[in-house]
Amino acid sequence: MYTRITTSGGRSYLQLVEGHRDAEGKVRIKVVANLGRLDKITPGKLDPLINGLNRAVGRLENTASELTHDPARTFGDVFALHELWKDLGFDKALSRALRSGKRQMDVEALVRAMVFNRLCEPDSKLGCLRWLETVAMPAMPEAVTHQQLLRAMDALIDHADRVESELAKQIRPLVDHDLAIVFYDLTTVRIHGEGTVDDDLRAFGMNKETGGIARQFVLGVVQTADGLPLMHTVHPGNVTETKTLQAMLATVLQRFPIQRVILVADRGLLSLENIGELTALAEQAQGGRTLEFILAVPARRYGVLADTFGGLAFGADGVAEATFAGHRLVVAYDPARAAEQSDRRWARIAELDAMAEKMVGRLDAQDAGQTAKGRRASDRGAYSRFARAVAEAELTRFIKADLNADRFSWSVDDDAIAEAELFDGKLALITNAPDISAADAVARYKGLADIERGFRVLKSDIEIAPVHHRLPDRIRAHAMICFLALTLYRVMRMRLKAKGHSASPRRALLLLARIQKHTTHAGTRSFHGLSKTTPEQLDLFHALNLPKPA
Repeated sequence: MYTRITTSGGRSYLQLVEGHRDAEGKVRIKVVANLGRLDKITPGKLDPLINGLNRAVGRLENTASELTHDPARTFGDVFALHELWKDLGFDKALSRALRSGKRQMDVEALVRAMVFNRLCEPDSKLGCLRWLETVAMPAMPEAVTHQQLLRAMDALIDHADRVESELAKQIRPLVDHDLAIVFYDLTTVRIHGEGTVDDDLRAFGMNKETGGIARQFVLGVVQTADGLPLMHTVHPGNVTETKTLQAMLATVLQRFPIQRVILVADRGLLSLENIGELTALAEQAQGGRTLEFILAVPARRYGVLADTFGGLAFGADGVAEATFAGHRLVVAYDPARAAEQSDRRWARIAELDAMAEKMVGRLDAQDAGQTAKGRRASDRGAYSRFARAVAEAELTRFIKADLNADRFSWSVDDDAIAEAELFDGKLALITNAPDISAADAVARYKGLADIERGFRVLKSDIEIAPVHHRLPDRIRAHAMICFLALTLYRVMRMRLKAKGHSASPRRALLLLARIQKHTTHAGTRSFHGLSKTTPEQLDLFHALNLPKPA
């Protein structure tokens, strides 16, 4: 069936005709309808007929002049994160923990939105609202307000213990139940604000990011050897690192009933008191579980180790064993690193020695009347300047100026330098694990560098700092949201690595963000569709073990 224009008496007519073959096979034309003179048909007169025919066959109405398009929304990245969120069971875990018959808002959806925002386009809570207007977030309320986001943060902390317990249940299947190497470290998070509140978490302390004093809070992260975050802790910004250790371990043992826990931590968390506390905690472990540790020893802090280090015989692998504080002492030696440290120390000593010689020369020339007129140098002033330079170079153990001498003088302590060289290039570890070889203990400790990479992700991709919240519970909620984002990031990394995919989680999300959702309105009808997915994007969904968007 088709339309045909015929001419008769000098006028053109529009007809609806149908072609068919007769019994002899010849083509015959049948006029179905005469639609009128062509010059009498005005624009739009046939639209009702065309629309009716389109509706009859289920096609789009002929309303091209009425088509409108909504702005395209980013879909691929939030879809992938939502599928991963569900796959890990975080949606059900948060719904169980935050269930309340009095609450009129979907807290799980609001928390999910803030977590995804940290991974896709980290911003403030107001910035999160602006971001939500540009993405097609699955299973989200139609309208979200700033106050709702803040109330969701409050609900998260009001039920923090239950939330963390439910999340731990979802993470447990991913943890090795026979042997769990647990890494623990702390970092500092810068924070804004000058005022104070009750139980303030914001305190001034040495900030690891800036290298100076800053107002901050301290974030601790526990993760497995595979890089899976297990839990986090939040402390005031001036807390001593060693005070966070025992409570963290007790929580790990409570939430993750694994048979064996080997704690790996940095030298900042170790003291002789910590060793005693860890040993006591290991002896009190319930249900047959044991607690073991591999901790770095700040060897230079313990002078008694000098004799031990002097008598060590390193094997071909550069590792030796001894005992310290009643436990195994494992020492790894790197000759190249030792030579580098020694050369750098001697170079700084030579610079200070040359500085002192120059001061003495000036004083001698002044005493001989060979200097030009001007401010006179003094032995006391030379001592002060030299002592300050030695202190700034952190070499007071090796170079000493004589305060009591009548004339400026100094000396280099060769014995102190020789003792310091015993520690150069050496990594000292203490462990109570009886069946781990010395070389394996060193390899386990070096895996701690992975948690440092996690902190870099928190501060770069997730942008945990600087924090603008004032209330302690809001700060804790912000830390929990960022920790959840880190967990998703690390799970993505683990899955990509398992499939041999080279993309980082950040790169994967950027590629998936190119998948957009489009909405077109035609009259009273709306039509939704996605941009075409590329082979690279489909490969990412496969590597992440997630369904593809339909």
